[in-house]
Amino acid sequence: MRILKKNFKVLFLAVFVAVASCSFTTKEFENPDKDKLLLDIITYVLQKGHYDPKEINDAFSVDVYNNFIKGIDPLKRYFLASDIKEFSKYKTEIDDQIKNKDLSFFNLVHTRYLERMEDVKKIYPEVLSKPFDFTKDESINVDYDNIEYATSKQELRDRWRMQLKFSTLSGYYDLVEDQKPKKVEKESDEDGEPKKVEKKKAAPVEKKSLAELEKDARETTEKSLDEYFDFTKDLQRKDYFAIYLNTIVEEFDPHSNYFAPPDKDRFDLQMSGKLEGIGARLQKKNDYITVIEVISGGPAWRSEIIEVGDAILKVKQEKEADPVSIVGMRIDDAVKLIKGPKGTKVTLTVKSVDGTISDKVLTRDVVELEETYAKSSLIEKDNHKFGLINLPQFYFDMQNYKERNAASDVKKEILRLKEEGMEGLVFDLRGNGGGSLRTAVDIAGLFIKNGPVVQVASPGNKEVLKDKDNEVVWDGPLVILVNELSASASEILAAAMQDYKRAIIIGSKQTYGKGTVQNLVDLNQWMRNNDLGDLGALKITSQKFYRVNGGSTQLEGVKSDVVMPDRYSYIDVGEKDYDNPLPYDSISPASYDIWKGYIDFEETIKMSKERMANNKDLQLIDDNAKWIKTRRDEKTINLNFDNYTAEIEKRKEETKRFEAIDKYDNKLKFVSLPYEVALMEQDTTLSEKRSRWHKNLKKDIYVEEAVHVLEDLKTTNVKVRKMADIKN
Repeated sequence: MRILKKNFKVLFLAVFVAVASCSFTTKEFENPDKDKLLLDIITYVLQKGHYDPKEINDAFSVDVYNNFIKGIDPLKRYFLASDIKEFSKYKTEIDDQIKNKDLSFFNLVHTRYLERMEDVKKIYPEVLSKPFDFTKDESINVDYDNIEYATSKQELRDRWRMQLKFSTLSGYYDLVEDQKPKKVEKESDEDGEPKKVEKKKAAPVEKKSLAELEKDARETTEKSLDEYFDFTKDLQRKDYFAIYLNTIVEEFDPHSNYFAPPDKDRFDLQMSGKLEGIGARLQKKNDYITVIEVISGGPAWRSEIIEVGDAILKVKQEKEADPVSIVGMRIDDAVKLIKGPKGTKVTLTVKSVDGTISDKVLTRDVVELEETYAKSSLIEKDNHKFGLINLPQFYFDMQNYKERNAASDVKKEILRLKEEGMEGLVFDLRGNGGGSLRTAVDIAGLFIKNGPVVQVASPGNKEVLKDKDNEVVWDGPLVILVNELSASASEILAAAMQDYKRAIIIGSKQTYGKGTVQNLVDLNQWMRNNDLGDLGALKITSQKFYRVNGGSTQLEGVKSDVVMPDRYSYIDVGEKDYDNPLPYDSISPASYDIWKGYIDFEETIKMSKERMANNKDLQLIDDNAKWIKTRRDEKTINLNFDNYTAEIEKRKEETKRFEAIDKYDNKLKFVSLPYEVALMEQDTTLSEKRSRWHKNLKKDIYVEEAVHVLEDLKTTNVKVRKMADIKN
């Protein structure tokens, strides 16, 4: 996604003038309804600002019809066939309703959904009040896309009974297994050595009968549904209407989305990795707003007066005389009261886990979500040192780019690794879904002297984004790890480094395949005299990006130089598996110079491919990926306990051959950098996170191969430098 681009600003200045001339003011609507206003503005902006706007016609209407109903009731557990028949009269009329700001289709579906939900609220307690017979031969079909809607309330009740039986059976199986004698397994430390564990006598636990376990499992199922419907109780019409709006918006492409105000806040948080507040994750449980995590380094963590499990009853701002009760309040509304600008104080009335109630005063601050940010590790192997940087996303501050961002953080980590004697760098973009386009360009600039990084095209215009800084922060060997979930900005960086032959790309057959650019548009800017409150924002696809060689990553992704199988190899993942993706195309290449730092670049790739072809561990990973695909394709589940158990045991037996994957040891040593070691002395949570990360890295066969490639590239790179020194 890209923010603040001059071409887009010019485009939307024109759109703004056009919209202003249309007089979007509440006074000029016959019915000043916010939903109609949103529908009007969003469709107008999409038609004027989208890279490839769709015609809103009957075909568009049919797609919206199908996708909205599926979005509301994906498992076909609420609507009846008679409801669908009634809805179907609108199948080709939604396009006209959009143009006329007519909400008849939405109103009907929304009203009927609420009615059916009330029906279901009566069904599940009644079904769960009686024991299930797990000796009966029954099965449930979970191929929800292809089952028909229930034709009657009785058939719907039977469908719910089967689903509830399945949920209860799963819990019942776990409870039965928990009562079986456990095998004592030897624990190992991080280096694989047996741990010395003190034997403690477990307190005797009275075994329950199978009937008691079945009852416990039913009660757990009922509690889960109670909590779910307690959550849905807080949903308002605007929440469902946001789903409808998104169904319309996503017809243009999968990455254009409407953000209602709370969703916009969450998006900002995701992009920046930080928020202003008390530093606690909250969840609503039985009308109480409960702390489920205290974020390391935040005000709540520093104060040591808020703990996981605490329930927040009231909130008082520092300039207010009386607190506001948040018991029973919507979670989004409660969070708005608790959050606030850095430096302001908030008083929370808290019911602690032990039942005591007291007031806690906290000073809000900027809270950084550590898991969002780049992290690094030194890799030690045979008296050589390599660096690893993991980047979860291309983050940046949406208000001020010069604040913390992915590019500046990656630069810091490179410099720190260089201080420790790094000889080669592994840059891990696996699972990185993208983010800021600018940070991707800036990170590419850390590895090349200068030149184009990506080409960005909007209708009738092309822009080449370049690295203009001659500084090369890291000129040594570089490997980039990717997988099927590496998308957008990840693909820009990987593609540029591949085209320059600056890095060798290792990973999945291809990356995600998202070659489009989105901009975030504040819908409130179109309003004059707005008395309807915050309208939210629209993320809209306004451009496509292209590699410097002219190719696109759209649908095609980035093809790895060295392909290694993983668990996603046979599962449908990526842009091409969405509805309505923009097509692949290409443009003329930009002018760029291949990196001259390596010799035998192709030979290094060839050697890596040969290692992979003969690697038995990779073959096992490939077999596991095929097995996962087979399991995912199974759509019928047996509800007879003995048969259900037999199938699970069969799967356990089948998976034994894959246990070696999790026990794999690449024999590499991973070491935190000195600055982080100092932080970990003060923060045990960070210490535990890094220990867990290093433990997983030791099992990582992809990192192992990346180091092998760095060793090969390192040798050739040294030769180049020696040759350059001789010539000079």
